[in-house]
Amino acid sequence: MSPSPSPTTRPLAVVLLSGGLDSMTAAGIARDQGYRLLALTIDYNQRHRIELKAAARIAETLGAKRHVVLPLDLRAFGGSALTDEIAVPKEGVMPGIPVTYVPARNTIFLSIALGWAEAAGARDLFIGVNALDYSGYPDCRPEFIRAFETMANLATKAGVEGDRFTVHTPLMDMTKADIVREAARLKLDAGMSWSCYDPTPDGKHCGECDSCRLRMKGFAEAGIPDPTVYA
Repeated sequence: MSPSPSPTTRPLAVVLLSGGLDSMTAAGIARDQGYRLLALTIDYNQRHRIELKAAARIAETLGAKRHVVLPLDLRAFGGSALTDEIAVPKEGVMPGIPVTYVPARNTIFLSIALGWAEAAGARDLFIGVNALDYSGYPDCRPEFIRAFETMANLATKAGVEGDRFTVHTPLMDMTKADIVREAARLKLDAGMSWSCYDPTPDGKHCGECDSCRLRMKGFAEAGIPDPTVYA
């Protein structure tokens, strides 16, 4: 058996870490696959800023080589219930693209992650997007990820010189229950993560927004106790 690579020779990966269950699990998978983690959290002045604390806890627990929390105030643009004075829907997951969609969010976030990756010498990006149990966001689909990866290799010095980037989406074809089970397999404390779009004043998950409903559904279908404190 060949020896395991030392911590300094393992490849670097930039992981988009929002603080949610999905991004935590994607980061855990990256670590499990042998990557050293550069964790990137975007502070876009989101309504649910409590997730930034969750991201910090997760980055520390996963032993990230570095965790950058980058301010980028998308409230200046608005256009979403997460960045504007628009009520977060509480009626359940409905067809169509909900008002919690933040215009071009994953395109913006992946572009920033790409810039850091090129500067740091990382050629792997991880993002916890999912195309099964999700709210219908267009920037969570596999065709978007493929298009972004193509763009990344056309738009960077590394890419045009043949040192190509790969965008990893390990959760793409998982149900929320699958993701809960994967977090458990990785021995990650799901209670560290934050999902709610509209936290209560005393810091609980509202239990009614799309994200809370999908989270509850995942734990219930996985048959794993939900550590989340709901209002």
